[in-house]
Amino acid sequence: ISNYHLFVVRHPKRDALLKHLNERGVMADIHYPVAGHLQPALGARRGRAGQFPVSEKAVGEVLSLPLFPELSSAQIARVAAALRSFPGT
Repeated sequence: ISNYHLFVVRHPKRDALLKHLNERGVMADIHYPVAGHLQPALGARRGRAGQFPVSEKAVGEVLSLPLFPELSSAQIARVAAALRSFPGT
């Protein structure tokens, strides 16, 4: 049993990569669309945009690849092939 639940990668063209993967049947997703310091749940303690620029940049570049215990070798190869076929990689 694994406690891993996300396989997060970072790419400067995240949205295009996500579209590319999804079009090839790879169900990648964006799990953290808002930087931690900008989360509405923080209420009055919420930070301001631009306060942590590295974090804000990363939020626009990260996506999660499929990861679950039953992921087969063939499925892993399919994800890898879809990643390799992305233009510029």
